[in-house]
Amino acid sequence: MGALALIAIDNPMVAATGHRICNDCMKACIYQKQTPVDIPQAETRTLKDVLELPWGFEIYSLLTRWNPLNLRRPLPAPDSGRKVLVVGMGPAGFTLAHHLMNDGHGVVAIDGLKIEPLPASVSGVLANGARTGFEPIEDITTLYESLDDRVMAGFGGVAEYGITVRWNKNFLKVVRLLLERRDAFSLVGGVRFGGTLGVDDAWSLGFDHIALAMGAGRPTTLDIPNGLARGVRTASDFLMALQLTGAARRESLANMQLRLPVVVIGGGLTAVDTATESLAYYVVQVEKFRQRHDALVAAHGEAAVRTGWSAEDLEVADEFLGHARAICAERERAARANEAPRIIELLQSWGGVTLAYRKRLVDSPSYTLNHEEVEKALEEGIRFAECLAPARLDVDALGALRSITLRHQVRHEDGRWTEGDQVVLPARAVFIAAGTQPNTVLSREDPTHFQLDGKYFQAVDEDGRPIRPEHAISKPEQAQVLLGRAPDGRMLSFFGDLHPSYFGNVVKAMASARHGYPVVSRLLAALEPASGEPFAEFAQRLNDLLRATVVRVERLTPTIIEVVVHAPMAARQFRPGQFYRLQNFEMLARRVEVAGQPTRLAMEGLALTGAWVDREQGLVSTIVLEMGGSSNLCARLQPGEPVVLMGPTGAPTEIEGNETVVLVGGGLGNAVLFSIGAAFRAAGSKVLYFAGYKKALDRYKVPDIEAAADVVVWCCDEAPGFAPGRAQDRSFVGNIVDAMLAWARGELGPTGISLAQADRLVAIGSDRMMAAVAGARHHLLKPHLKPGHLALGSINSPMQCMMKEVCAQCLQAHRDPATGVVRYVFSCFNQDQPLDQVDFPMLEQRLRQNALQERLTRSWLQECPND
Repeated sequence: MGALALIAIDNPMVAATGHRICNDCMKACIYQKQTPVDIPQAETRTLKDVLELPWGFEIYSLLTRWNPLNLRRPLPAPDSGRKVLVVGMGPAGFTLAHHLMNDGHGVVAIDGLKIEPLPASVSGVLANGARTGFEPIEDITTLYESLDDRVMAGFGGVAEYGITVRWNKNFLKVVRLLLERRDAFSLVGGVRFGGTLGVDDAWSLGFDHIALAMGAGRPTTLDIPNGLARGVRTASDFLMALQLTGAARRESLANMQLRLPVVVIGGGLTAVDTATESLAYYVVQVEKFRQRHDALVAAHGEAAVRTGWSAEDLEVADEFLGHARAICAERERAARANEAPRIIELLQSWGGVTLAYRKRLVDSPSYTLNHEEVEKALEEGIRFAECLAPARLDVDALGALRSITLRHQVRHEDGRWTEGDQVVLPARAVFIAAGTQPNTVLSREDPTHFQLDGKYFQAVDEDGRPIRPEHAISKPEQAQVLLGRAPDGRMLSFFGDLHPSYFGNVVKAMASARHGYPVVSRLLAALEPASGEPFAEFAQRLNDLLRATVVRVERLTPTIIEVVVHAPMAARQFRPGQFYRLQNFEMLARRVEVAGQPTRLAMEGLALTGAWVDREQGLVSTIVLEMGGSSNLCARLQPGEPVVLMGPTGAPTEIEGNETVVLVGGGLGNAVLFSIGAAFRAAGSKVLYFAGYKKALDRYKVPDIEAAADVVVWCCDEAPGFAPGRAQDRSFVGNIVDAMLAWARGELGPTGISLAQADRLVAIGSDRMMAAVAGARHHLLKPHLKPGHLALGSINSPMQCMMKEVCAQCLQAHRDPATGVVRYVFSCFNQDQPLDQVDFPMLEQRLRQNALQERLTRSWLQECPND
């Protein structure tokens, strides 16, 4: 206990450091000539020894607050009345929160990720954020979960989703409880700073300081042919999908399709982690696929289960089933022989996982930072291919990744590198782990409060004057962590990967908080509190504004439902065209059994556009098309149920006045256009609205569509179509392009608004519908449209985090129609994109990346009991 007390003086969050993958202490012997003194492991062993004592967690918790060996501050300071908003609950954020509370300040922490609730008896916090009593913990093992089955709680940022299970992630729960049990702390997930609330909102709510600990974002992409082919993902996308959706757990409904062979591009620790996790996930994936497939076949027959599957689906399904049966046979053989199953050999025979790096293994960041992690990866069957740089990705006839072409990099005696010959590696999946850039999206969203100095935020001194911190150093002479100053003296600060001094790993991020919190406290001491409101009342008010609960779920059509959620801040910030991420909580989701197999009815994140908001009542309406899997779970939401409604996010649709606007909506896309059309009309523009549906029963919210347009042309693929409800509206049987052409030719009668008047065209619907409209503008419709009109489409690309330029699942190719130059954009940053630049064939490929898994999950969910 004495040793832990001494450690806790400088490293109270020791449960988050210790023997882990990103540790500067392992640099002690960079050439591996001898074994370094293993300080991290010594610290972890000390902590484990104390935690394993009766009431060991309570002892550790006490030492982080009351520590007789800390002569400078043995006890937390009295309540200062100041309140700090900490943005991001990764290593920098949670370390900073601890130190600020010990300095007497109240902390409200927010994170864009879904933060799963812990049992109130352990945390002292109810699912709605209200505080309650908690029980002391006698045995630390009662907190622990199997690392293969534990719910990914969202707390910890990169420590949750970006670090191998070789680090015991149960320690994240330990760290979280150190904070969450304290009366001066409040934690709310699913809140994106810059979306749900921004700088001015925080000041008006009564915060005295804003601290940003938002980590790294914007993964590096490969500017090579077919750089976004189906099967290509960034490492951050893969790791977040694996961990935060629960895809790696057998009871999950999450869909993430992975085929072997896998090639990982990069030489850092993230690349190593991606390689090892992909190899482990493949086994879980095929075994889960086989179990569900065989259960469905036993119940309904193979023909029924495979109805609607494409030839490619059938090929991949048989591949997964064959591999799963081979793994099962090997496990049975090994059990009979009383030996370990040789699963690695099987995986390697199917292509396995190769880590390709542009330099030598000894040059790689993973080797110089932590050679032990590389050794473990090699032991697990990962191949390391040295001196290979990617040159091209090759696809098969169906557009799926087939192989990767790389070019040898030759190192000369003088240290120069030159390119050599080419090598082709078979690959059905390629993960890009080539580094990330600081998460500075705020500088584009809010340039008033956030300026840049190179690729980092502009730091300032205490008077708000620009300064330049020392770069890439863990222990700068001064912790220059301030980045903005309000006129009344309140300030903003930044930490961790956002900061040029401290970027790079978890230990540096925590050090940034340790070095920087005295700066924040000194500033706070010089200011009067912005609000005299007691922290408990302040935190409850924030909870009421930021947390979301279901109000009602209404069925609009056989396949479309409306989910209305009470989320006051999310409603207050909404602008037409923006969207939200909706999820239920896994800890609160029902667990059912199908054919003896447990299934947790937890959603993946769903990107849903706001149909309407009621700012006074704090209500947000989202429209959901049931497509199987997570979208079908929305119908099972119950009034009063806590959910995550992260957002609004994305860019608002640009609304101009005194224009003629053509809106083109297909199916679910019409829900998006309710508020957009109304906003154009309110600004003084005329709106011509083509509302298209496949079937007559697909139409919904007719009054809202009518209110959004001066004229509506109702389009339906099946006869007899719709009967217009207003004199100026028209009806058309057929597809939406033909309806536009008929309108332009005057075949639907006198037109009050002609296509030739249109200054702007906004299309929202399926990728095929938008591609048809984009093409028709240059052919069938060209004679009837105003030259130079602006044409936009709201792109429904795959999305996951929706926090803007973080996971990169939303990456979409833009192709310049004049030059053919391709660039990649994050469509969750701005979903409204020029129709002429969108690469619709590539978008279709990316939307199909989990097609087989989604088909099987849809069938599996139909078997799950609904009561």
